[in-house]
Amino acid sequence: MFSFFRKKTPEVVTPDSHEAIETSFKEDSERGSKLESVPATISVPDSKPSENQPAKLSWIARLKQGLAKTSSNLTTLFIGARIDEDLYDDLEAALLSADAGVEATVYVLDQLKRKVKEEKLTEAEQVKRALKELLIELLLPLQKPFELGRHQPLVMMIAGVNGAGKTTTIGKLAKHLQNHQQSVVLAAGDTFRAAAREQLMVWGERNNITVIAQESGDPAAVAFDAVASAKARGTNVVMVDTAGRLPTQLHLMEELKKIKRVIGKGMDGAPQEVLLVIDGNTGQNALAQVKAFDDALQLTGLIITKLDGTAKGGILAAVAKTRPIPVYFIGVGEQIEDLQAFNAQEFVDALLQ
Repeated sequence: MFSFFRKKTPEVVTPDSHEAIETSFKEDSERGSKLESVPATISVPDSKPSENQPAKLSWIARLKQGLAKTSSNLTTLFIGARIDEDLYDDLEAALLSADAGVEATVYVLDQLKRKVKEEKLTEAEQVKRALKELLIELLLPLQKPFELGRHQPLVMMIAGVNGAGKTTTIGKLAKHLQNHQQSVVLAAGDTFRAAAREQLMVWGERNNITVIAQESGDPAAVAFDAVASAKARGTNVVMVDTAGRLPTQLHLMEELKKIKRVIGKGMDGAPQEVLLVIDGNTGQNALAQVKAFDDALQLTGLIITKLDGTAKGGILAAVAKTRPIPVYFIGVGEQIEDLQAFNAQEFVDALLQ
């Protein structure tokens, strides 16, 4: 069936043991489990660090460090400030420069002015706390647990533009899933870029994960065979990588739609998760990406990477106000533990320290 997709026989790349991890799924599959319901730290059981190595920062500390530029631009406004139009003007400029977007910025400022008036706030620190409350309220709809166990297998299709960190994110997320007792199959659907295939194979070898790949050909065939392999092996999760593309490349966007359709032919209702990986450095361009990919694929979630070292942390506010798709994970660094579940309270606390 669907043999017309298979121009080449996909290569099944297994770890040295020649067997895929097939960890038994211990959670109640009817209720489903949530990544949030267990400790979120992603760790690799390597050798113990030497005494000379500095202690690893906690996730909150790394998040604060990653958002330091955006945080500095916002928090300095409240130091010794008067509650007047100048403060609101400066805050408006800071939010816009952080890529919160016009709609979210206008909304936040209007709500803040109303709150200051109704609660008769007179101190800058009080206004800062009010701003934190408003931002948490705005971002909270983006916070959604990534549920496991409702489907066997759970099929995830991952898309994004070139350079968003898609393949690296897939590797990190695969390890995250393993840490939650999930067996994983990776589908190397980026058949245009040899380095992407090789990169996934490295992740597979490192974490004892099977990779379905071929040197070239139809990415839809790779995705289809990965789903078939997972069903046959009883694997919990299939992660389908796709080639990076710009939303303006309409023929490539049509290819993404085809991959999604073919996955659905391999398993009814699949892919259950269609995720977009966004580079946090791209600012308002990221919002355009969200709209375009959502229109094409009906996204179920976002992963926002590279938030460290950027002054563009306000992009989440723009997403929340214009296209409130759940943000499952955010990334603030290169290490595996630098990809964590999004939490609105933690994010705003780091943003307004």
